[in-house]
Amino acid sequence: RKVLNKYIPADFDPALVPRGKKLSSKDGTVPVRMMLPFSMQCETCHTFLYRGRKYNSKKEPVAGPSGRYLGIQRFRFYIKCQHCSRPISFLTDPKNADYEMENGATRNFEMHRNTKKEETGPDDEGGGGTRTKTKTNDQQKPGQKEDAMKQLENRVLDSQREMADLDNLEEIKAMNARHLRIDPLEALQLEEITETESTTTNDSLLTQED
Repeated sequence: RKVLNKYIPADFDPALVPRGKKLSSKDGTVPVRMMLPFSMQCETCHTFLYRGRKYNSKKEPVAGPSGRYLGIQRFRFYIKCQHCSRPISFLTDPKNADYEMENGATRNFEMHRNTKKEETGPDDEGGGGTRTKTKTNDQQKPGQKEDAMKQLENRVLDSQREMADLDNLEEIKAMNARHLRIDPLEALQLEEITETESTTTNDSLLTQED
């Protein structure tokens, strides 16, 4: 049976317990078992490495001026292709809350990233992030405000048309229901009454002309 309660001596010092994994003395990396954050294709054997697959990777902090973004440390991960064992590396991108492909493979196309680029603008050449187009209310042109007002008016008109169409549909449904409720005998009587009324009106018009 697995022991749940462990004995803690009185002279136990928690500061002596090692915290986390230290950098190796050989290459300064830390072994990490991780899943791929995005799908990619190896540049040597063209094998696809799909998102969510587990790999034994090595992690190291990025050095230099590009190693930090707003005080957040960036990390580099190394993995190997399962088919040709080519080393592949990618970086963390805290600016866009994403990852950046560095070497050894090409990142597969992702639709949500393409839509974000269209909304925010082209990628920065240096950092690999997106350059957002932010404009204050003072910088907006008066033509843009007028366009917004026109769009609002068009939306109001469209909503009014939809309400009118719905009212007309309800009237048509009510009329159809009334016609369905009428018996065939009553319909014939109504036709005879309308025919007699039309003949009387025609006779009266002829007498007036004479």
